[in-house]
Amino acid sequence: MQKLTGLLLGAATLALAAPVLAEDSSDPIIIPTHNWSSQIVMSNVVGQMFEGMGNSVEYVSTDSQAVYEAIRLGDATLELEVWEGAFGKSFNAALEKGGIEDVATHQAITREDWWYPMWTKEACPGLPDWQALNDCAAKFATPETGEKGRFLGGPVDWLKHDAEKVDALGMNFTVVNAGSAAALWAEIAAAEKDKTPIVVFNWTPNFAEAVWPGEFVNFPAWEAGCDTDPAKGPIPDKTFDCGNPANGYLKIAAWDGMKDKWPKAYAALQKVNFTNAQIAEMAKLVDVDGMEPEDAAAEWMQANEAVWKPWTE
Repeated sequence: MQKLTGLLLGAATLALAAPVLAEDSSDPIIIPTHNWSSQIVMSNVVGQMFEGMGNSVEYVSTDSQAVYEAIRLGDATLELEVWEGAFGKSFNAALEKGGIEDVATHQAITREDWWYPMWTKEACPGLPDWQALNDCAAKFATPETGEKGRFLGGPVDWLKHDAEKVDALGMNFTVVNAGSAAALWAEIAAAEKDKTPIVVFNWTPNFAEAVWPGEFVNFPAWEAGCDTDPAKGPIPDKTFDCGNPANGYLKIAAWDGMKDKWPKAYAALQKVNFTNAQIAEMAKLVDVDGMEPEDAAAEWMQANEAVWKPWTE
């Protein structure tokens, strides 16, 4: 009897010591989606994970800059791809106001900048140096840009400040913005047919690096403040006289009320962590294999249970 009593007391002590999370709200977790494939697939992966935990999920197409204000106000619940180069400024502004949390940082390392496929280097052998690119500007000219070279940037809402970079560095280029990530891939694929030199906005991780080997242009190295302080960077009295961070973060953000309203989902979100290869594979399922994002998410989850299932435990 004494032994049994001791066992019962021990079990009770362990039960008291273990953290007990409250039940999640039945209200839907609002997950924003944007205009590039990895973010949409990743959002569906985490959303389906939440649904498997008994949560309700709603996906809402949201501007990729305004999303941080929406999260701060509780109109959206989380963001799974906070890219330092594209969204760090908007994210930090929201953090300063309060209402949004820096929940986690992915293992993935990001880079976002001007990029070219390797056949372009044959036409402009001084690459990846930005000054060599500028010397070759005429080889990138189109009817749309006249004598200047064309740089095909990402969608306007990604706020990459490419026109400011062109001005700061005195480059003989005109910035033309693509309407979507898919439009960028279509342009590269079209240029590949006859090996037309092309320079576009690109980023890693995504599937493109496996399909079209290429390189990022080497601009003057990023230093904190070169986008806001004219004294920073190599060109006096100019901002944006630098490249983007070469080893940028990829973070997860959440509304600061999430941990109280959906504590179990929040605990799982804190464990979410993807690598470059995993994110590239998510994008490939849509951009190369032609799957719908929700189906791509389901296929990725089935093939990678050992990755995500421990996050729910």
